[in-house]
Amino acid sequence: MFQKAKNIDTAFKGIKNFSIAFVAIYTLSGGMVMYTCLDMVKNMQGKIYVLANGKALEAYASDRKDNVHVEARDHIRSFHQYFFTLSPDEKYNQASIKRALYLADESAKQAYDNLRESNYYSNVVSGNVSQTITVDSIQLNTNVSPYAFRFYGKQEITRPSSVTIRSLVTEGQLRNVRRSDNNAHGFLIEKWITISNDDLSTKAR
Repeated sequence: MFQKAKNIDTAFKGIKNFSIAFVAIYTLSGGMVMYTCLDMVKNMQGKIYVLANGKALEAYASDRKDNVHVEARDHIRSFHQYFFTLSPDEKYNQASIKRALYLADESAKQAYDNLRESNYYSNVVSGNVSQTITVDSIQLNTNVSPYAFRFYGKQEITRPSSVTIRSLVTEGQLRNVRRSDNNAHGFLIEKWITISNDDLSTKAR
C-alpha cells in the first residue's frame, strides 16, 4: 500500500518536473520566435523598393543624422554647380539658375540680380562663353545648427580666344527645411557671400 503511494508520488513529481521543463522550453522558444519576428519586421521597415527603368531596386532607409554631412556637402556642391555652370544658351542658363535659387535664400538671389544688372549673363550668351566649375574642397561644421560652410573651387571660363581659370571661395550656412522635389536634401543656404574670385591663369586657344 505504502509502496504504491510512493510510486504514485514519484510519478507525480516526474510529471510535474516534465511539465515545468516543457513550459519553460515552450516559453523560451516562443520568446525567441517573437524576438526574431520583431527583428525581421524592424529590418523590413528600413527597406524600400524603388522602381527604376521597370526594375525594382532595394534601398535602405536611414536616419537623417546618419547622412547629414554627406547630404549637406552634396547640397552645397549642387548649388554651386547650378549657379556657376553657364553656356551660350540663355534658356539653359535661366533653368540652371532657377534650380540653384531653390537651394538658397535671398542672399543668392541678390548675387544673381547683381550679375544680371551688370549684363554678365547676356555677355556670356553674346560672347559665346562657356563656364564650368570644379570643387576643390568644402569645409563644413555640422556640430552646431545652422551649419557653417566654406566652399573652395575653380571656375574654367572658355571664350572663343582664351581659357581663364579663376579661384572661387564662398561661405554661408545651411538651415534645415522640408524636403521637396526642388530641394531633395532639405537644406537652405543662407547668408551666402563670395569671399574671393581671382584669376589664376589665362591661355590662348
